[in-house]
This record gives sequence, structure tokens and C-alpha cells, in this order.
Amino acid sequence: MYSSGKQTYIQLAERYGCSTKTIQRRLDKASVILRDEFSSVAVVIMDTTYFGRGFGVMVFKNSLDGVVLYKQYVRYETNALYLAGISEIIRRGISVQGIVCDGRQGLFGLFDDIPVQMCHFHQIRIVQRYLTRKPKSQAAIELKKLTLKLTKQAKTEFVNSLDNWYLRWIDYLNERSRTPSTGKTYYTHKRLRSAYLSLKRYLPYLFVF
Repeated sequence: MYSSGKQTYIQLAERYGCSTKTIQRRLDKASVILRDEFSSVAVVIMDTTYFGRGFGVMVFKNSLDGVVLYKQYVRYETNALYLAGISEIIRRGISVQGIVCDGRQGLFGLFDDIPVQMCHFHQIRIVQRYLTRKPKSQAAIELKKLTLKLTKQAKTEFVNSLDNWYLRWIDYLNERSRTPSTGKTYYTHKRLRSAYLSLKRYLPYLFVF
């Protein structure tokens, strides 16, 4: 339940009616079985999770069977480390049919002939970060709803919806305000523009699958 079901110490303690320290002691005594056999084909999901400052775990997981193919502990997330991880997986004789990753700059063109897919979850989070969880303007509300359909629509339908949204709100997107002290102008709805431009930037990688 801890390793495969992703149950936490607290969840396991509640389930079995004991303390979290008891759960931790039991897990510390458990033997670790290292896999030396993997599927011959993989679609690799890769990402890094940080635990405090300067300590992260970079994980490469096969989406076809859920098995972790490779992991490495890192201080910083770099494209070179991702490339090294994929190279190690290929060295083991595993055919990598595709890669799913976040929108890290420079990552998509790094893997020669391997198709690279932008993770839909990361794309949705990027848009949500710009628009917030509860956007106020009608344009932002509509763009957020459109983005949440990313996992449910085919490419043509999503692209058409995004283009129609842009044509509907193009004047609103291009509105500019002026700074009284300097006279310089800036886009009034900068965060909305950034959310839209993020979708346009990653569009070539959102439907690779």
C-alpha cells in the first residue's frame, strides 16, 4: 500500500489503528526488491519532485505498466540529467516509444527521433497559475473552462475552441494601459495573455499521442 498504492504514514496508521512511528518502523524493516527485468517497450513519464532545498528525486516511469525504470537523486533539475536518464534506459535494451514531460525549456528537442508529449496536467497547472483558481473576468473564466477540456477533446476540437476563444476576445487581450509617471503603455490583461500564449506555445506538443 505504501510503495504501490501511495498511502502515507498517516493514512496507514489510521487504517491499522496504530501510530505513524509504528508504521515507519515496520516499513524500515521491510526488504527492498530491486527489479532487473523490465518491459521491452516503454512510454516514459519523467519528472522531478523536490524534498526541501537542494534535494530532489528524478523519476522515469513506464506509463504502459506503471513500473519505475530509473531514478536518480539530484540537487538541480537539468536537461542533461533527463537526457542521461533516457540514455540509461535505452542502454538497458528498452525501446522508448515516447516521452511525457513538463514544459521545461529545451526539453522537447533533446531526444532525436523520440516523440515528446507535453503533460496535460502540467499545462493545466500553468494556465491555472496565471488565471488563479477563481478567475473574475469572463474571458479568463472561459479560457479556464476550455483548458480543463484538454484531456477530453481531440486535437481538432481543442484547437478550434482555442481559436474561437481568441477571435472572441482579441480586442480585450490587446487592451493597453498607460503608466502616468512615465507615459509607457503595457498590456492591461497580462496574465490572461500569458495563459493563452502558453497554450499556443505548447500546442504542437499537446497532442503528440
